[in-house]
Amino acid sequence: MNQTPKKTGSPGGSALKMGVFTLAMINVSAIVSLRGLPAESTYGLSSAFYYIFAAIFFLIPVSLVAAELTTGWPQKGGVFRWVGEAFGTRFGFLAIWLQWIESTIWFPTVLTFAAVSIAFVGPNQSWDEAVSANDYYVLIMVLLVYWAATLLNFRGMSMSGAITKWGTLIGTVIPAALLVLMGLVYWASGNALDISMAPGEFFPDLTNFNNIVLAASIFLFYAGMEMSAVHVKDVDNPGRNYPKAIFIASVMTVAIFVLGTLAIGFIIPESQINLVQSLLVAFDKFFAYFEVPWLGPAMAVCLAFGVLAQVVAWVGGPSKGLLQVGCAGYLPPFMQKTNKRGVQVGILLLQGGVVTLLSIFFVVLPSVQTAYQIISQLTIILYLIMYLLMFAAGIYLRYREPDTPRSFRIPGGKFGMWLVGGLGLLGSVIAFVLSFVPPSQIPVGSPAVYVGILIVGMLVFAGIPFIIYAMRRPEWADPRSVAEFEPFGWEKAGRGGASAASSHHASQNTDSSEQ
Repeated sequence: MNQTPKKTGSPGGSALKMGVFTLAMINVSAIVSLRGLPAESTYGLSSAFYYIFAAIFFLIPVSLVAAELTTGWPQKGGVFRWVGEAFGTRFGFLAIWLQWIESTIWFPTVLTFAAVSIAFVGPNQSWDEAVSANDYYVLIMVLLVYWAATLLNFRGMSMSGAITKWGTLIGTVIPAALLVLMGLVYWASGNALDISMAPGEFFPDLTNFNNIVLAASIFLFYAGMEMSAVHVKDVDNPGRNYPKAIFIASVMTVAIFVLGTLAIGFIIPESQINLVQSLLVAFDKFFAYFEVPWLGPAMAVCLAFGVLAQVVAWVGGPSKGLLQVGCAGYLPPFMQKTNKRGVQVGILLLQGGVVTLLSIFFVVLPSVQTAYQIISQLTIILYLIMYLLMFAAGIYLRYREPDTPRSFRIPGGKFGMWLVGGLGLLGSVIAFVLSFVPPSQIPVGSPAVYVGILIVGMLVFAGIPFIIYAMRRPEWADPRSVAEFEPFGWEKAGRGGASAASSHHASQNTDSSEQ
């Protein structure tokens, strides 16, 4: 196994190529997060079944389909390019909008975890738990951390990149390794566990519908792998080495999630699991067991720093992709504004307004847990719509553009694509449907209100891009951005019907108005 980058010769000189293990580590760092582990620890040993199920039906299909689409259509635009190539620019814009808006809605949930981490810096666990459950404390801390991350992004990539790098190491990698190690030692030492490790507990009772509802959220644990697919072009012999890297990353990711989740269940009874507190409580209990209680506040600081790093990365990531597409005529001018460092301040300010409004749910809904669950599920629903479009595009383009060069192809021809893409479609549909069902394990207030909020939220946030698309104006297009956007394949071939006719409408009108 090649674990170090190497230089390979090419007509234009030498290019630094990425090793299999390096790419695997990039994929792991892109998706591993600890904040969601308590939700799955309520399932005990059967949580391992759900993690493996989601990896087979979602993580691996996302990775492989995104890799083929990236190498076949590497032009600017990402998921906008892939879906737009298959189904036209209207649905391409929907896809990249969903990729951005779901991350915007996701911020209050991940920042809730940061607020809880900060609360646990204190020496008294009972006091820390009471503070972290206070709605107003959570709201204030969410907004403070979010706007701090936004201001850091205003300073450009040099500042945000450094915070992301060190925050991932200090706030995710080290705590994950420590949690897994302490859990394994605690188990091996013969301590009484708060979950059953009998082999028969691995398979859940699938006849009980409530056992699989909350597990739908596990799909979001693996979301984001499509963003790292861009690195497939930096791998030597991607047709052979990229699947190896995906396999290694998948095994490592599943192992971290499974062992981390079980470690929490080892030391906290299922009846006491709290979605936003239990990770910190588990660390405190383990530190007390190993007689190093002073590490509790230090770990809380590390986890809070890790969340800040993750938020800094996601504040600037999807919004940057949306800006690239928007400047080609798909967003109004105020959303295209940038500062002298080229940072998308227009989108970031709008994004901040949405995050602020959503955060108010924490003082309106019955509890922090309720708000956390509703916003988490809405995030999943919107992201899954984007993934459904991506899987469908991967399958469709195997038929429509079979001769387009791809340095990586899912093996097995059309059957292989149907198998991998079909698994992804099926898994996404199952998770999408289950996301609307109120979980019995978590108090969410009125089930009708819960479902109603999710449906209305989905219709609003998925409907906005269609409205913006229909309102496009010629003056929205920046001629320089339009020139940098390579035409779609169906534009070059002069086909696509209404979809093609509507594409680049703003840029074409701009050209004619200038003449």
